[in-house]
Amino acid sequence: MWFERLQPRTQARDGDHRTPYQRDKARVLHSEAFRRLQAKTQVLGVGLSDFYRTRLTHSLEAAQIGTGIAAQLSAKYPLFSQDLGLDPTLIETLCLAHDIGHPPFGHGGEIALNFMMREHGGFEGNGQTFRIITQLEPYTASHGMNLCRRSILGLVKYPNFLDSLTDPCLLPRAPDTLRQVKAAQWQPAKGLFRCDQELLEWLLLPLNEADKTTFMAFNRQPGKHAKTSFKSFDCSIMELADDVAYGIHDLEDAIVMGMVNQTEFMEALVYPIKSLGTPWLSDNIEFLAKRLFSDHQYERKNAIGALVNAFITAIVIKQHQRFEHPLLDFQATLPELHFKALEHFKAFVYQKVIRKPEVQQLEYKGQQMVMALFETFASDPERLLPHTTRKRWSAAESHGSGMRIIADYISGMTDEFASRQYASLFTPRQGPGQSWDTTF
Repeated sequence: MWFERLQPRTQARDGDHRTPYQRDKARVLHSEAFRRLQAKTQVLGVGLSDFYRTRLTHSLEAAQIGTGIAAQLSAKYPLFSQDLGLDPTLIETLCLAHDIGHPPFGHGGEIALNFMMREHGGFEGNGQTFRIITQLEPYTASHGMNLCRRSILGLVKYPNFLDSLTDPCLLPRAPDTLRQVKAAQWQPAKGLFRCDQELLEWLLLPLNEADKTTFMAFNRQPGKHAKTSFKSFDCSIMELADDVAYGIHDLEDAIVMGMVNQTEFMEALVYPIKSLGTPWLSDNIEFLAKRLFSDHQYERKNAIGALVNAFITAIVIKQHQRFEHPLLDFQATLPELHFKALEHFKAFVYQKVIRKPEVQQLEYKGQQMVMALFETFASDPERLLPHTTRKRWSAAESHGSGMRIIADYISGMTDEFASRQYASLFTPRQGPGQSWDTTF
């Protein structure tokens, strides 16, 4: 059942001997959603430099790390890996596709769409990824990329719905103007959209009721939206690859761009990791730090590679002992000390790079553009939406879900496309120019 697709294959191609996962990888690589990642913000805004990472290069690096993790686990646990059907092409596919639902302008775009969709089901990037692969990507008429069930399961990081996970007590009254929307107050919970419930039900058909209930369980903490507790084995590998790519590779951009210096790196990261006692890493982090800030590029590259290798080789497989199905009961995870070390790296990137006023101002600018575009298209969709999107909006509006189509359309934009749309609508003397209807 894990190889099944929403739309069964009706045409067999002569001589095609690929596995289901190899077909899925091809569908991701050739998708419009994947290509758009080349012009979407990862950490630093697209266009400020031709050096640092976009969503596309981040996804490619995560895919490389993911296949490395799969190789390590296959060598460490050959019987486990065989029984679980661990497949490097599957993991590569998940890593390539994991960010395709993220809107333009990074976190600012996500905040903007969640605010504008606050009365229509909310918005969250991982939930949008689920929509793209199951419905929106035009590989099929109505089933998106039509990936096999196990591939889709591996891309569901948060298996419950935004309306169940969102704590309404945390949502403030909407401000009087869009410029007063505070990002910290409108961060979405992480989950799927309620309108996609039937697709999740299809996805979980191979599981018994007890496993389904446990898999969708979530926990609440004071002052936070609820968060789901479990993910599949394949998804756990993909998420580790994503975390390592974010914490280590994205750090390289900050160093090269001069956004962090060696002194603050030593104080905020090196000394805390040395005190952790993490095997190998704590003994070598000071030496690696010197190489990261070396004047010789090859030394920095070697240090980045050594850090990535330290985390990949530490990953182990653990068992929850709470599920009957092994795809849910087994997880790839970092040992506690390595987990804490990686959290230090991620926190450093967040505090020293993402939270910089210059980066936040760009994020705020993108947030404002996305909200203004949404407000405009929602004001008169039949007049302003491009032809193909207008047809989808009209069909959805008859069921009261037209706003979701507008969110689909805007979230599919690249940073550059959204900027041009904004300029053509709001900048005096700026003509409409070419505005091909290529987003969802």
